[in-house]
Amino acid sequence: MMDRIFTLIATRIASAAGQPLTFALALGTIIVWGVTGPLFAYSDTWQLIINTGTTIVTFLMVFLIQNSQNRDAAAMQAKLDEIIRALDTAREQFIGIEHRSVAEVEAIRAAIEKEVEGHQGKAATADDSVEHILRRF
Repeated sequence: MMDRIFTLIATRIASAAGQPLTFALALGTIIVWGVTGPLFAYSDTWQLIINTGTTIVTFLMVFLIQNSQNRDAAAMQAKLDEIIRALDTAREQFIGIEHRSVAEVEAIRAAIEKEVEGHQGKAATADDSVEHILRRF
């Protein structure tokens, strides 16, 4: 229950945070704060208001953004796993490799590149793949 409520709130806030109106409101707040500087003689309190406000917003947004990225990544992995499962020629042992360590994933990636290199007779690194795609355009 708590997870669903948090997800609903996080989704709505993250969606609102990415809107042009939200950016305009944040920019407007900074402009108003800056313009009021002389009125408050650029006091420590005047500076503390913006520092505290931006710190609180930043602190909370970090958690909302991370939650959104975690959900997006998990959904993407589920979709990719389903594609792998559905393809007859795909190797099902790749399902769930996102749970492996970085070193294990890098070793798997290197092995796949080496395997592709053996089939093509030349290096098949990411750079080579990108260059190949760019040449097509």
